[in-house]
Amino acid sequence: MPSRGHFWTPYTKASLYEAFDPPEAKRIADKLAIHYTPKHGSWLNMAEIELSHLSRQCLRGRIAAKATLINKVQAWNTQRNEKHAKAHWQFTTDDARVKLRRLYPIVST
Repeated sequence: MPSRGHFWTPYTKASLYEAFDPPEAKRIADKLAIHYTPKHGSWLNMAEIELSHLSRQCLRGRIAAKATLINKVQAWNTQRNEKHAKAHWQFTTDDARVKLRRLYPIVST
């Protein structure tokens, strides 16, 4: 059973022993494979980016029928897959200095 935790979240097999009796904790721990993901590059960030694209590119306006919604989303998904579209979430230091300049201190030389 794969589990993903951000690097700052204390997901460890040892924490199972705080919540369960030792035999049950061991049984669960033996099934877990914990994979840590970076805070700003996690699958959740990428999913949010894709949902944002879906919302902006496909779901503008009112959609009256569930069947219409399903067809629109399937068509959008097919088009994204054919284009091999990817989520580009990388944020470089140079980009940060430009976009977040108000957070950087001004140093006089």
